[in-house]
Amino acid sequence: MQVISAASEGWIPPFTGLSVRQFRKLVGIVRARGAEQTGAGRRWGLPLEDRVLLVAVYYRTNLTLRQVALLFGISKSAAGRVVDHLAPYLVLSPLRRRRGPEQVLIVDGTLVPTHDRSIAASSKNYRYSTNLQVVIDADTRLAVTVGKPVPGNRNDCKAFAESGTDAACAQMAVMGDGGYQGTRVITPFRKPAGGALPAWKEQINTRHRRIRARAEHALAGMKNYNILRNCRRKRQGVYYATSGIALMRNLTLTTD
Repeated sequence: MQVISAASEGWIPPFTGLSVRQFRKLVGIVRARGAEQTGAGRRWGLPLEDRVLLVAVYYRTNLTLRQVALLFGISKSAAGRVVDHLAPYLVLSPLRRRRGPEQVLIVDGTLVPTHDRSIAASSKNYRYSTNLQVVIDADTRLAVTVGKPVPGNRNDCKAFAESGTDAACAQMAVMGDGGYQGTRVITPFRKPAGGALPAWKEQINTRHRRIRARAEHALAGMKNYNILRNCRRKRQGVYYATSGIALMRNLTLTTD
């Protein structure tokens, strides 16, 4: 059986959204986390590089497992096992305070349509979706954490707490849009009923919007991975896909 090798560098940029160097760094991260096969037992039919490539292609294209399996010359069940095994190794590292109290984070929520009704609900996009809370560093624009999926009919206030995002960002300053009113998130000033905001508050809101837009841009970049437009993964698979995509996006920002 002929196996497509990740050494065929022409595959990597169009099918993963990563440069060859960025992809190699991704493989190094996965290997350092212990995903390489060691010891006795049945061996994987593909080397680690090709298995990471398979997962990245799956996330980027949202092909079915049957279609991805054909590309790599393996069975559908083998492709499913590769994704199930490697997905947890591709997620973001736990959030750690990188600087002092001046570090500011930005949170925003996105609806990911999914087939798993146990973590989804009919939401404002008229589809069964799950709400994913994504947090980025306001300075570096890197994703720092992704919340656990909650049903898409939860508003951002509830999702921020229920997804564990609030706890993950404990004791850090977090900015967000008006959907986070009533939480500790720093939100814009609201106009009083029948009135207008004073000029100084409008200026602060303008600055707030410009900074907050960085999270919206991050989510737009992540949505280039088509699995976030119609996710067929179940249970934790939706979280693993979103967090893995956040990690790959970070590599595009930090690795030439």
